Amino acid sequence: MLAASLSLLPADVEEIRLAALLHDVGKVGIPEAILNKSGPLDAGEWDTMKSHTELGARLLEPLRAMARIQLMVRHHHEYFDGSGYPHRLEGEQIPLGARIIAISDAFDTITSERAYKKPRTIEAALAELERCAGSQFDPRFVQAFVEILRKPAEANDEVKASEEQPKSAAR
Repeated sequence: MLAASLSLLPADVEEIRLAALLHDVGKVGIPEAILNKSGPLDAGEWDTMKSHTELGARLLEPLRAMARIQLMVRHHHEYFDGSGYPHRLEGEQIPLGARIIAISDAFDTITSERAYKKPRTIEAALAELERCAGSQFDPRFVQAFVEILRKPAEANDEVKASEEQPKSAAR
């Protein structure tokens, strides 16, 4: 939805969708003990976990038609301020699709139950994305993502409010 809202070509939206589906493919090479650990990762485990981006890109390398998808997979943990991994890219250096996937992936992580944490509410997730806009995430894309997710709720509130008014007042 975010990619489509940015007026990208349908082929580009589809490419980003495919990259989003494949973004964590490199986790097949991460030991389950690390993936399912219920507590914090130590420095060595964290280094192993971070290697999933490069491993995922290497797995896609033979598929030459997926070169742009490969870049999105490799760079979906780069931070907008340049403090991410694996190559410390910043801002517009990060592939557009990787910037979109980073936001969607973070939202999913925040709102999903994991071995190491309980899920948080959608509103808490949106607040976290807004807090990290400009540092971790592309601020333009965070703004668009938040607007997309809040818009249906606002529309639903307007419908409920109009339904609660007496029929004569609604006319």
